[in-house]
Amino acid sequence: MSGTGQSFSRRDMLRFTGLAGVAAAFSSTLAACGGPASTNATGNKADSITAVIGYGNNQTWDPLQTASAFSMAAMLHCYESLVEGDPITREPYAGLAKALPADVTGTSLTFEIRDGAKWHDGQPVTADDVVFTYTRALDPKENVLVRTFLAGWLNQVRKTGDNKVEFVLDKPFPYVLQRLQTVKIAPKHVFDGKWQDAVSGKVVGSGPYKVVEQAPLSHTRFERFDGYNGPRPAVYKTMLWNSIVEASPRVAKISGATPAAQIVENIPAANADQLQKDGRTVEFADGGNNLWLMFNTQHAPFDNKLVRQALHHAIDKKKMIEVGLKGKGTPGTSFINPKMAASQPAANDFGYNPDKAKELLRQAGVSNLQVTLSTTNTTLVADCVNVIKEGWDAIGVTTTLDSQDTKALFSKLDSGFDFHVVATTQNAEQFGNDPDLLIRYYYAGSGVAPKYAKWTGPEAQQLLGLLDQATAQADEAQRKPLIKQALDMIADQAVVYPMVFTHNGTAWDPKALSGVRAQGYPGINLNQAKPVL
Repeated sequence: MSGTGQSFSRRDMLRFTGLAGVAAAFSSTLAACGGPASTNATGNKADSITAVIGYGNNQTWDPLQTASAFSMAAMLHCYESLVEGDPITREPYAGLAKALPADVTGTSLTFEIRDGAKWHDGQPVTADDVVFTYTRALDPKENVLVRTFLAGWLNQVRKTGDNKVEFVLDKPFPYVLQRLQTVKIAPKHVFDGKWQDAVSGKVVGSGPYKVVEQAPLSHTRFERFDGYNGPRPAVYKTMLWNSIVEASPRVAKISGATPAAQIVENIPAANADQLQKDGRTVEFADGGNNLWLMFNTQHAPFDNKLVRQALHHAIDKKKMIEVGLKGKGTPGTSFINPKMAASQPAANDFGYNPDKAKELLRQAGVSNLQVTLSTTNTTLVADCVNVIKEGWDAIGVTTTLDSQDTKALFSKLDSGFDFHVVATTQNAEQFGNDPDLLIRYYYAGSGVAPKYAKWTGPEAQQLLGLLDQATAQADEAQRKPLIKQALDMIADQAVVYPMVFTHNGTAWDPKALSGVRAQGYPGINLNQAKPVL
């Protein structure tokens, strides 16, 4: 078994919060730091592009393990899955594979690797690399993040030729082509026994761009990989992605008459009007990004679903959207964003109802409740948590806010912190958009519900059983009512549940860039971007 050099609890934190704290471990062999992010730019030339990502690039770059927004977005340009998908719809197309299988309804799928596919170091991509990657992805001891999306339907991947592999399924799986998009193939000769190198920032893929410089908490630099012969070759000779977490300097890079960057993501709604006056295109996408509450089900009275329901009904979601999100949000009337095709209305939509909240607490036999709400300190969360406190205080629940750095909060959770309630953001849509994935990310494997909320009893097993029943149905019409039962159950239990879904803003200079779209999850995709000449 090839280890990552991390403890189990630490790895779980990386995968479900996207935090790794590995800035000091970034490979010094890539390149020296090229200066602070505020001064790095490639210019507005047709052969180069400067982008700004609103997340740190110092988190894990392990392609099977990361949930880091920066790393995942970058990897879409550097690594390939056998099956790739449109960044918005997830409509599948052949990536590293030569072609998609003609029939995906059975328990055996065969893939042939694209002729002439090469790694960034010039070595050929082989079936051994695919088997190596999937062996780790399925290993329960490794228990990498993507295993959550494969366990239960994929048995093994075996070599059938130098460039051919067979996928052996435990059962037919209706989302197979979408789910294979989550597994980026990695070179065995580079990472066998050396996954810590990937964690620390080493990137060797077969995609259109290769990473040539990593400057932690500053920038990542890419160059076109001339050996790439796949379906979406690099348009630009070089790319520079600045990592700027603070909103003001991030927005400044796309502002003014001569912006320093052509595209910037994670744009606050408050800045949209001014950027549009500056001539920028600003789009907000509705997707999986959500602000949720998580309850400690082993700490009374939060083990009582009536208490959890009451605290949700006491929150004015419309006010949260108006005040905290400046109108760029959608109420969480179902576990999956109502604006997504995979969603269905939940039986309990947690509409704002203080009287119902009080009645539920009375039914639970709870009075004089005191709650400590532990929150992350990102701007989005900080702008919304006062609405939560206001609503809880109004129904007689004494609320104490405990805000801290995201890494610090999840480090405490990993160490067994006996919390009451947690509020933070997460987004499963960066992995996919089918309902099974969007639920399992939170409720299966080492998701936040079983790991931190400690929700693992009969109801939890019943939920996963519903998902298994749904995915056993080849006909979507038969799957849909089972997914509806799952969504109703999640709303009834309210262990981890969204208050609002937040819109993700992206701004770009239409005089310099075309072919890009705002995404409902963090990051950007420039594989189809084109310079405006």
